[in-house]
This record gives sequence, C-alpha cells and structure tokens, in this order.
Amino acid sequence: MIKGALQIAGLLVGGIGMIGTFAVTGMPQWRVSAFIENNIIVFETIWEGLWMHCIRQANIRMQCKVYDSVLALSPDLQASRGLMCAGSVLSFLAFLVATVGMKCTRCRQSGWPAKGYILLAAGLLFILSGTVALVPICWVANTIIRDFYNPVVNVAQKRELGEALYLGWVAAFCLLAAGAIFCCFCRCCEKTRNYGYSAPPHLPPLGQHLHGTTESAYSKSQYV
Repeated sequence: MIKGALQIAGLLVGGIGMIGTFAVTGMPQWRVSAFIENNIIVFETIWEGLWMHCIRQANIRMQCKVYDSVLALSPDLQASRGLMCAGSVLSFLAFLVATVGMKCTRCRQSGWPAKGYILLAAGLLFILSGTVALVPICWVANTIIRDFYNPVVNVAQKRELGEALYLGWVAAFCLLAAGAIFCCFCRCCEKTRNYGYSAPPHLPPLGQHLHGTTESAYSKSQYV
C-alpha cells in the first residue's frame, strides 16, 4: 500500500514538473521591462520570451510578434531554446517510462524486478530533465541580474525576472523531486529483496550420504 502511494506521488510530482516545463518553454514572460528611476507612470510593458516578444500598452490589447531570426536573440536565449526543448522531451519520456513501470500497470512477461529497473530509469530521466531545464533558467536569471546592476547598460534596456523563471524553478524542482522519489524507491526495494533471501538448508556431503545408505543396506542383509 505504501509502495503504491509512493509511486503515485512520484508520478504526480513528475507530471506537474512536465506540464510546468512545457508552459515555461512557451511563455513570453522570461524578461519583463523594469520601471525604475523616473519611469513612475507605466504606459507599456515589454515581455521577452524564447519564441516571441510582446508589448502591452495601457487600455490596448497585448500585441506579440515572433522573432524573425534566431540570430536576433541574445546568446543566453538562443541556448535556452534548445535546452528547454530537450528538457521538455526528456520529462515527457520520463513520464511515459514511469507510467509503464508503475506497480498497477500490467504487461506481458514483466515481473517486479523488471519494473524496478524501469522505475529507476524513469527516475534518472526525471533528474536529467530537471537539470537540463534548470541550466537555462539560472543562466537567463543571472544575465538579467548582472545587466540590472551594470551602470553601463541603459535604463530602457534593463529587465527584471519574469513569471516564467519562477515557474521554471518550481517545475525543475518537481522534476528533481520525482526523480529522487523513484530512485530511492527502487533502492529501498532492492535492499528489501536482498534481506528477504533465506539461506539454503545445510545438507550433508554427497559421499557421506551415499556411505550411510550403503552401510544401512549392508546391515539389513546380514540380518537376513
């Protein structure tokens, strides 16, 4: 009962991390315009994401435009595109592998040891996907903070951390937590199986057994 609940918890946490990774990859709120110094009245808000940038003005609906070229992006956003896509694919693959390895899932010719290895592979994939997704998020956040406190950068070009980065940290943490749950679960089950093995009963040597049988047969023939 506890094992099944632990598997379901790991799958739910991993599913939340997977959905969050997909959402972060498509959200434009990676970089948000900063209103500092004399910018007290907010007339427009600028969002910059991996695929598009959006401008929202006062009392006007938001307008978004897809980037014309990848070369127009900064190096951190260019690398974040590939890393976030790779993290999304790995998280989806880890979720599928974890679903196949669940205790309640039945497959032909698949015993519990095989499913244990499947869950271990799913845990490693979750950890890998969380690490891959965490790298671009921290990279972009570091760039934003560095430019914000850089006096050389123009005030109009300074940005703040967007909502996508905070959601990305939560999603990456969920993926890492799901991977840790599945890996620890498989480790505990492996120890339980090792402790469950009992030692074989002690049998006398084969020669001694045959010798005893011969002596008993010979003594019976003497009585006859």
